[in-house]
Amino acid sequence: MSNFYEERATMIAAGDLQEFVPFGRDHCKHHPNALNLQLRQLQPASELWSSDGAAGLVGSLQEVTIHEKQKESWQLRKGVSEIGEEVDYDEELYVAGNMVIWSKGSKSQALAVYKAFTVDSPVQQALWCDFIISQDKSERDYSSDEVEKCICILQSSCINMHSIEGKDYIASLPFQVTSVWPTKYGLLFERSSSSHEVPPGPPREPLPTMFSMLHPLDEITPLVCKSGSLFGSSRVQYVVDHTMKIVFLDTDPSIVMTYDSVQGLHSVWALRRVKTEEENVVLKFSEQGGTPQNVATSSSLTAHLRSLSKGDSPVASPFQNYSSIHSQSRSTSSPSLHSRSPSISNMAALSRAHSPALGVHSFSGVQRFNLSSHNQSPKRHSISHSPNSNSNGSFLAPETEPIVPELCIDHLWTETITNIREKNSQASKVFITSDLCGQKFLCFLVESQLQLRCVKFQESNDKTQLIFGSVTNIQAKDAAPVEKIDTMLVLEGSGNLVLYTGVVRVGKVFIPGLPAPSLTMSNTMPRPSTPLDSVSTPNPLSKLLGSLDEAVLLSPVPELRDSSKLHDSLYNEDCTFQQLGTYIHSIRDPVCNRVTLELSNGSMVRITIPEIATSELVQTCLQAIKFILPKEIAVQMLVKWYSVHSAPGGPSYHSEWNLFVTCLMNMMGYNTDRLAWTRNFDFEGSLSPVIAPKKARPSETGSDDDWEYLLNSDYHQNVESHLLNRSLCLSPLEVSQVKDEDFSRNLSLDSSTLLFTHIPAVFFVLHLVYEELKLNTLMGEGIRSLVELLVQLARDLKLEAYVDHYYRDYPALVRTTGQVCTVDHGQTGFMHHPSFFTSEPPSIYQWVSSCLKGEGVPPYPYLPGICERSRLVVLSIALYILGDESSVSDEPSQYLSRISIAPQKSQAEQEENRFSFRHSTSVSSLAERLVVWMTNVGFTLRDLETLPFGIALPIRDAIYHCREQPASDWPEAVCLLIGRQDLSKQACEGNLPKGTSVLSSDVPSGTETEEEDDGMNDMNQEVMSLIWSEDLRVQDVRRLLQSAHPVRVNVVQYPELSDHEFIEEKENRLLQLCQRTMALPVGRGMFTLFSYHPVPTEPLPIPKLNLTGRAPPRNTTVDLNSGNIDVPPNMTSWASFHNGVAAGLKIAPASQIDSAWIVYNKPKHAELANEYAGFLMALGLNGHLTKLATLNIHDYLTKGHEMTSIGLLLGVSAAKLGTMDMSITRLLSIHIPALLPPTSTELDVPHNVQVAAVVGIGLIYQGTAHRHTAEVLLAEIGRPPGPEMEYCTDRESYSLAAGLALGMVCLGHGSNLIGMSDLNVPEQLYQYMVGGHRRFQAGMHREKHKSPSYQIKEGDTINVDVTCPGATLALAMIYLKTNNRSIADWLRAPDTMYLLDFVKPEFLLLRTLARCLILWDDILPNSKWVDSNVPQIIRENSISLSEIELPCSEDLNLETLSQAHVYIIAGACLSLGFRFAGSENLSAFNCLHKFAKDFMTYLSAPNASVTGPYNLETCLSVVLLSLAMVMAGSGNLKVLQLCRFLHMKTGGEMNYGFHLAHHMALGLLFLGGGRYSLSTSNSSIAALLCALYPHFPAHSTDNRYHLQALRHLYVLAAEPRLLVPVDVDTNTPCYALLEVTYKGTQWYEQTKEELMAPTLLPELHLLKQIKVKGPRYWELLIDLSKGTQHLKSILSKDGVLYVKLRAGQLSYKEDPMGWQSLLAQTVANRNSEARAFKPETISAFTSDPALLSFAEYFCKPTVNMGQMAWTGCNN
Repeated sequence: MSNFYEERATMIAAGDLQEFVPFGRDHCKHHPNALNLQLRQLQPASELWSSDGAAGLVGSLQEVTIHEKQKESWQLRKGVSEIGEEVDYDEELYVAGNMVIWSKGSKSQALAVYKAFTVDSPVQQALWCDFIISQDKSERDYSSDEVEKCICILQSSCINMHSIEGKDYIASLPFQVTSVWPTKYGLLFERSSSSHEVPPGPPREPLPTMFSMLHPLDEITPLVCKSGSLFGSSRVQYVVDHTMKIVFLDTDPSIVMTYDSVQGLHSVWALRRVKTEEENVVLKFSEQGGTPQNVATSSSLTAHLRSLSKGDSPVASPFQNYSSIHSQSRSTSSPSLHSRSPSISNMAALSRAHSPALGVHSFSGVQRFNLSSHNQSPKRHSISHSPNSNSNGSFLAPETEPIVPELCIDHLWTETITNIREKNSQASKVFITSDLCGQKFLCFLVESQLQLRCVKFQESNDKTQLIFGSVTNIQAKDAAPVEKIDTMLVLEGSGNLVLYTGVVRVGKVFIPGLPAPSLTMSNTMPRPSTPLDSVSTPNPLSKLLGSLDEAVLLSPVPELRDSSKLHDSLYNEDCTFQQLGTYIHSIRDPVCNRVTLELSNGSMVRITIPEIATSELVQTCLQAIKFILPKEIAVQMLVKWYSVHSAPGGPSYHSEWNLFVTCLMNMMGYNTDRLAWTRNFDFEGSLSPVIAPKKARPSETGSDDDWEYLLNSDYHQNVESHLLNRSLCLSPLEVSQVKDEDFSRNLSLDSSTLLFTHIPAVFFVLHLVYEELKLNTLMGEGIRSLVELLVQLARDLKLEAYVDHYYRDYPALVRTTGQVCTVDHGQTGFMHHPSFFTSEPPSIYQWVSSCLKGEGVPPYPYLPGICERSRLVVLSIALYILGDESSVSDEPSQYLSRISIAPQKSQAEQEENRFSFRHSTSVSSLAERLVVWMTNVGFTLRDLETLPFGIALPIRDAIYHCREQPASDWPEAVCLLIGRQDLSKQACEGNLPKGTSVLSSDVPSGTETEEEDDGMNDMNQEVMSLIWSEDLRVQDVRRLLQSAHPVRVNVVQYPELSDHEFIEEKENRLLQLCQRTMALPVGRGMFTLFSYHPVPTEPLPIPKLNLTGRAPPRNTTVDLNSGNIDVPPNMTSWASFHNGVAAGLKIAPASQIDSAWIVYNKPKHAELANEYAGFLMALGLNGHLTKLATLNIHDYLTKGHEMTSIGLLLGVSAAKLGTMDMSITRLLSIHIPALLPPTSTELDVPHNVQVAAVVGIGLIYQGTAHRHTAEVLLAEIGRPPGPEMEYCTDRESYSLAAGLALGMVCLGHGSNLIGMSDLNVPEQLYQYMVGGHRRFQAGMHREKHKSPSYQIKEGDTINVDVTCPGATLALAMIYLKTNNRSIADWLRAPDTMYLLDFVKPEFLLLRTLARCLILWDDILPNSKWVDSNVPQIIRENSISLSEIELPCSEDLNLETLSQAHVYIIAGACLSLGFRFAGSENLSAFNCLHKFAKDFMTYLSAPNASVTGPYNLETCLSVVLLSLAMVMAGSGNLKVLQLCRFLHMKTGGEMNYGFHLAHHMALGLLFLGGGRYSLSTSNSSIAALLCALYPHFPAHSTDNRYHLQALRHLYVLAAEPRLLVPVDVDTNTPCYALLEVTYKGTQWYEQTKEELMAPTLLPELHLLKQIKVKGPRYWELLIDLSKGTQHLKSILSKDGVLYVKLRAGQLSYKEDPMGWQSLLAQTVANRNSEARAFKPETISAFTSDPALLSFAEYFCKPTVNMGQMAWTGCNN
């Protein structure tokens, strides 16, 4: 048999032969731009290609066509999927002319175009490159960086880079580039050294030849090289040697191979980042900077680059380059393949770590190295060299900043110099390959000598450098690596394809269908050559691979690449081969184990080299044996096996094992032909037809052997043992046994074979593999096959213990007697018994059972990387059963002994290491440790199912413990392993980007027509119907808040009214109603807050504001524009602004929006500009305005539209809340005269825009206590009216804005305002509040305020009416929650009649509010506390409003007293609202509700006129807002009823402002559709103070006291707090019981409360933990003491909390009382029907869809089934 192997081993069959055509070639023909491009190429052809401009057009045309043919090139690589996982296909990058086509596809060839690019000039090279986007240049740790995957396209003057994300960059090249190489860090350029470059004069150093660019936005910098000299001192300098050419570059390891064209030597360099000291040497920063020569280099380099750019040639002028860049940036790309053009926003967003080249077209970069880019004239050179040829860097301009190099190459290896050295021995192909044992080789093909040189290299032990070894030469015409199987293909001179692993020859490759030179032609005579056309044209595949005769038809001797290169060997080896029509010309594009062969007739074939083994069992055994053998022997063993396995007509999957056993035993010295059990192996026709006849010539007559074969067959033995046999008394045949005995006598082992000495080692590792396979229930068949081999070896090695072990495992397989091959005692000495060999067989089951019994056990031997399961089981048992937590740590474990070739401790020493049983920690924490560790090592549920049950039991036990009480922050994999899909889905959602929402509110489009859009269609009905399931309150709210339908104008026509008067009457009534309609959008914005994800291709729908009416009974339209009555001008401007804000606030913060979409929404009509202004403000409030490009912001501001400016300034500042962003500060300062320098020109900024800008400053600097800002704002509160009437209108709102802004800047800082004590902020504010002499203005603006106003006489006292509100609120915000009594006492309401007369009653509301906010902890939710804020004098003398006659008194002013009373109460109520905002506190609610009712009754009381209805309405609105704040988001019915009642009141005192307040209250009540609530953080309170300022506008254009736009700042106080349980199986929201635990505070102990979710949670900082309670759902605990981040992220993503229903339970919706659950279904009566199983009840046990459908189809008694069958029979 052995000779049969030798013969078989000569050939290796390649599979999957397919004709290969690059996919891009075909695609190019159909590319839409191809024609235009060809036409375009003809015009500038003379400039592009002709060597000098004088050549005629004809010449250039010819050159075009020639170039067209040559320009095609392509490269393939292993597919990389978007996510980065391994994929098994090729990617192709194809270049032709101006096009680059990137395609991905199947295994054999690329199939689909992924991207196609077209550029303006011919592509010189295209390549893939990954750029590192490093966060910080200064950090030298680049491990954690993101990578930007790009495709780079090199043209003659620039390089285009397109990233996968769609960013485009263009970098202009300051010099001609010969080639670009992708590196680990970025791109590497080689400058082409043109022949006419004048050799520089003596003082000048040459220019660098290699440059690097680390990111498309970085500058191109020269490369530094560090080469060791003979004396050990290494020199650092620029790479300037233009004889050095790069021939190869690899990223891992990061090395460069260069070729020196003068010496003819190849060198290898390591490529790395420059170290700072090397930078300094090159840039001569350090004093002793290297040699003087070096100094000259760097300075003259910079100077030279500078001077070149000052040359006069138009070609290289920076400006020309600049324009050319612009023309190229509009790269025409095929419209179908979405290659986006560079958008401005990308450019703006991409300042890369503020590198010197911020823009792509940075002039400095271009000027610095504008080396002769295209010019051919020597004249220019003389110019550029003359100015500073004598200077040694003295010419350097002062502003030139040196170019800092970024990459450096270190010299590693140069090949040795041989005597005979040809001039052109540059490597044409270089690659790195590794052999079957992992040794790496750098191979380079020197084509001129037909030599492949392989250099062995390896990493040093500390992994820092590479060590190169010896060179091996292999004769070769071409070569390519086969990565997947660690081999390489070599094309020999004779045309044979040979497979090598490292430098060991494996065998020839036989390609079915291509004639192999040695087989076909050696025995046929050459035919006379006839020139045939069919051969010279590329054949289709069928012809190419037809019968051999067809392929042999000869053409004239084909040309090789270069006849001079032909070696003699080509002729003498196999002369006839030359005349074959098709032979292999070269090899290219290796990917995985696929490679393309170029045939001589120009066609290409792609083949696959077979893998080492296909069956898992063989692979594992090979790995184990390879691991244990010395490297050389392992390689030989694998080579032998590979050549047997991959012979032509190779084995099928089943016989592969038999082949492996035969091969292995042959190598151990067995004669497998004589061994009974291997002799009968059936190779299933695997012997190739060529070899089979030589093995056995079949004789027609037959022989006794045939009979023997039958008797020995398994079939015969089965029949013999059959029962029938016994009953028929057939005696068994004895013949075969005798034969066996005869065989067994003379079997002995051949000790000269490869593996003979290693038999014990091989046997032992195979035994470990056997133990490993026992742990996989799927490998049963493999174990049986392996046992046969192991038993044979164990018997021959006389290891009784092992044979016994196998017998116990498989008694049926192990026969008691069997053939033993004798091993001579003389030879036993040669056998190498390794140190790890044990006489007792290691058994994993034995080990585990000893552990469970608590006995000590020796460590279990394991093979790293092969027996991973054994390791896993051993360690998990050690951890869980023995309770040893250190077992799963990284250090080598005491439970395992790693097997290695190195000698180990003796057996005795190992025995001492037995470990003892110990328990340390609780079971639950061990279970957690185990589960988390197992997922870390990649153990999944599928692995668990394939473990044997007994072994898996401890693991399953641990999983069971964890499933009951998991932690909420475990990663997804752990939750999957313990079977908690609810948690794993939660973890998986947590990693998703924010934009994907689970509870998508999919309203079917088209159900509602356009007119019907009231802006509230996108609410999530599903969740709202769960929260408010009993009634239709949501529909009611929609009805109250819609402003898109005409209102009903109901006026009765009295007989005395004329028709004309009646029309006027109706219109006046409509005007009243419109006051309400215009106030609705603010409330609607609150209701629909963040409820919608816009489609990026459509503009945002904004519902129109409908100000018409319909009059019953005939439904006639009433319109305000009829001209019958006077309508105020600009009445609707603010209403439409609010309408735009409401629409914009629907957009959820997580939506995907970009700058282009925001601009795209800009309306065409001018009258909609106000809506768009509101829309911009809304985008700022939900954070999207930061995406708007700065360019567009300035564009909007320059339009000078007042509303747009207000919306934009407030929006931008809200988006950058508290960031102190400089660019936004500048933007705002332009609009605030006080922040401009005093000498600046007076800008005419509208007053409202100034107000908005001041508040914007407050928002930007919120909480920063920025001194300068605070100083300016403090002065602005008391800004006097200017001489020329500048600041005299609406001064109140400006002063208030300054106060609010000052409060925000110093928010909550109290008395610790660091560095501001000299400003006396509180004293100054107190003075603004109570009045007094104006202080002298300090600061730079005093000039402006020298002359008093000519219009307003204020004198030198402060106008308290203007400054008081701002100052009061500023004090409140600065001392917010500080409980500072002294400040609070300033704010007390006056308690004497005299003082009360000095204060406006309205200001008392603000003072009371401010005082309570400062004394935050004193606020108590009861009416007694509210009353305690009223001073005694008022309490005693205030009239109860129900009395009929008024008590008269001379010294008391009743009007003042009663007004003061109601305003103080309202202020106290408002502070109560702030204190309990969003808490749904019951006592606060009851208290406020009582006061609201009181005010309602006061309004209808007979003597309400004393207090004044206006004041009462204001107070009622304030109390209502406070109520809504407390109940925010809860949709409380009582508050809704109040709002609904006030909605209906439209006459009398009800003006626009009160409607605004009432509908804001309604909106707060249903904030965000019940998903949002208010927070009580400092910044939220500041925002709410701006939004709910208790002075409401009198009409829709009133901004005198408070800018209306500020009403929307409530958004900054809203936070998502709705928790929605979603059933993980059905993916629908459901009810679940939560248990919420509050932390203890000074007012209450730690308490627990049960809530039925979906529900609004209390503020998170008050909570300790949240728990989903059983029994219906699996328990789930979110512990907030560790941090609230996890819960916050859940809430921000729609609050989705996944829950999983336990088996046997129904959800609360289907079974509210819990009476239908399985546990409750006990059968009371004993009738049989109740006990019968109903298929429907299966759903109570399980939610598994497979089981449910099984029950449905198989367990229901169906009537019609039977009938159908019956009819079938009848037919």
